[in-house]
Amino acid sequence: MDGLTAYQLTLIALGAIGFGIWLLVKGGDVTIAAAVRIAESSGLSKLFIAATIVAFGTSAPELFTSVNANLSGFPGISVGNVIGSNIANVLVVVGVSAVIAPVLIDRREVRVDTWMMVFATLAMAAAVWAGSLPTWAGLAMIGTIVAYVVCQYRASRIDVEEDETDEPLAGNPYVLVTVGITTLVLGSEILVQGAVAGGHALGVPEAVIGMTVIAFGTSLPELTACVAAARKGQSDMIVGGIVGSNIFNILSVMAISAALKPLIIEPRFATIDLPVVLVVTAVFTVFLLTIGRIGRTAGIAMIAAYLAFVAVQYGWSPEIHAGLVAP
Repeated sequence: MDGLTAYQLTLIALGAIGFGIWLLVKGGDVTIAAAVRIAESSGLSKLFIAATIVAFGTSAPELFTSVNANLSGFPGISVGNVIGSNIANVLVVVGVSAVIAPVLIDRREVRVDTWMMVFATLAMAAAVWAGSLPTWAGLAMIGTIVAYVVCQYRASRIDVEEDETDEPLAGNPYVLVTVGITTLVLGSEILVQGAVAGGHALGVPEAVIGMTVIAFGTSLPELTACVAAARKGQSDMIVGGIVGSNIFNILSVMAISAALKPLIIEPRFATIDLPVVLVVTAVFTVFLLTIGRIGRTAGIAMIAAYLAFVAVQYGWSPEIHAGLVAP
């Protein structure tokens, strides 16, 4: 690899990133579909499936990527992926969905889930300000998400309509789950290594790569699912999917990463990234609890805000500037 130029290394890294994202999306699709079939055959309620497996399943790429990154010695990618994914979920996924069709919100139905999202975001903020997420805190967060899922199951307040257009899943679902998870593991490894190599070649720090390229890539399952829901006018599925995904990203993805290995959080996350995710979550909460509707104008503004956020990430990083002016 030492004989490769920075240009050649960058091209290889971009290819690895693209292939890794493709594997994550495909692996996530197979895993979710197979898991739903297993749950249905096990007699679990459709409500429970929608509120947990489907809503949280789209975050499987974030889980495998963040855990793999932290265990591989790249905690900046792990943390950046979680924060960046939550920002992308709201500004890009909800924004694009709202441009396709206005997102209507039943404020009473989403109240509990919204406050859980706020709680999870504040817990993440505390970890960022502390500069680390120890193992015991990760385990406590995992316990919280388990309790939340149990409450969701008992509440049974989400009405899930049968989708008669779903095609039967070909193959043994248990085998497909294994294949899907294996694909997720492989995709996360290729994505992380490609992103690290590309970042080094371009002088981009791992935190910025995790916050932008990896975060957006691992949010593609949410984007695909919500765009499909927007075309069918299923606003409740969009809102439930994004709120659930943001909760899962923190209380499971970040928590499991820390439970397996204490998560060290760089001070840079507390300067711009954390304030942005706090503001984005606060604005989203206002829409969910008070306004009850996200129209096309708001959707366009969200997308523009995300593009500005990415531009700031690359324009603000001193490491990138140093690389650009280096001889």
